[in-house]
Amino acid sequence: MTVFSHPKLSDLEEAKKVLTVEIQGLEALRTHLDASFSEAIEIMGRLQGRLIVTGMGKSGYVARKIASTMASTGTPAFFIHPAEASHGDLGMILPSDAVLALSYSGETKELEAIIRYTSRKGIPLIAITQKSESALAKEATVTLLLPSVPEACPNGLAPTTSSTMMMALGDALAVTLLTKKGFSKEDFKAFHPGGDLGNKLKRVKEIMHKGKALPLIEETASMEEAIQIMTTKGFGCVGILDGAGKLIGIITDGDLRRHMMEGLLHKTVKSIMTKSPKTITPDAILEEALHLMQGSITILFVVDEKGNPLGILHIHDLLRIGLV
Repeated sequence: MTVFSHPKLSDLEEAKKVLTVEIQGLEALRTHLDASFSEAIEIMGRLQGRLIVTGMGKSGYVARKIASTMASTGTPAFFIHPAEASHGDLGMILPSDAVLALSYSGETKELEAIIRYTSRKGIPLIAITQKSESALAKEATVTLLLPSVPEACPNGLAPTTSSTMMMALGDALAVTLLTKKGFSKEDFKAFHPGGDLGNKLKRVKEIMHKGKALPLIEETASMEEAIQIMTTKGFGCVGILDGAGKLIGIITDGDLRRHMMEGLLHKTVKSIMTKSPKTITPDAILEEALHLMQGSITILFVVDEKGNPLGILHIHDLLRIGLV
């Protein structure tokens, strides 16, 4: 066996070389995209059934990820193992479905049963392959060709750049589809009720404190009264209301420290408050609240469209559900 020697690189240099090659592959893929991509989107967009994604080996692992991404972004999809397809799983593919098959060579033997089945049943077959003259490409309704670029593997054998391009192309298909369908954050939340994603997509009104818990006082009140409310309510702040009940300011523990030596107790809250505090609406998602709290802000009052306070949200509420 012939052993090829390569210039000795440090670990970091080797890693950067791999990433450079794969980035070049993605750049080539972006340039290589043509009208066949739009044809594939058209087929997937009008599906009445599911998108069946399949592939063997490394392509199979990529296919599983694509199916998962599609399913979570509004396109019903699942993975079928090509070897199992010829042992009964072909029955899982319905006439209303379409098949997305991945094979770099386009000659994967295990795909033959699925290719013949889609042809016989008139089921749309979308191929992702690098070989335009392969059996898969010739039988496909639409073929998404990968550009011919080197693998990042120094022997040119292990699927690296090719699998990265397949994965990225799957993401491009999924994101284009969700955009075309108008798939919203609310839709995404419905498919991701658990974990960090589910928490980020909850609405402020789901966890805000409201009613008698709110630390509020009128603008004509004294600071002595304000401090009593701050102490009782335990949020480290008090919201200031004008005569119409609209939130016009806020006083925090920090404001107390800054004005402690200025005859604080005898002043009105209006003279001490910070005007026009940052607020959030009850229908905003918690991810937006987290963004507003970047920096030194730990409290957000929740207001309606007129500026009337409906609730309050503390950074500790986000900590409690694991968002911070």
